[in-house]
Amino acid sequence: MLLVKAARDARVKAYAPYSQFKVGAAIRAASGAIYQGVNVENVAYPEGTCAEAGAIAAMVMGGETEIAEVAVIADSPSPVPPCGGCRQKLAEFAGKDVKVTLATLQGEVMETTVGALLPGAFGTGHMVSPSEDGM
Repeated sequence: MLLVKAARDARVKAYAPYSQFKVGAAIRAASGAIYQGVNVENVAYPEGTCAEAGAIAAMVMGGETEIAEVAVIADSPSPVPPCGGCRQKLAEFAGKDVKVTLATLQGEVMETTVGALLPGAFGTGHMVSPSEDGM
């Protein structure tokens, strides 16, 4: 539960003056390093940045591109899954079997995987190179 604690610690720094819905995320990279992120809103609500995206950006800035595990926490009645965009972002850097722990501040936990969150994820295998499309 070290990763959930890291997500919880990050969450308090979230910037959510419009929704009041603070979210924290933590990613353990393949090296074992932990990267944290928070949601950041702005006055052009709902434009902003999700906690998962912030943690991914921190990981990439740290020179890493492989996610080994993810945790997300929010103050909600039940564990909150990543939005659709963040599911795709996680799939970019994590295998489908990578564990994702979703938690609430009250201690409820749900464990899943990146693949279960985004079955049929769009990936590089779906892209056609210019030489293959007849152009």
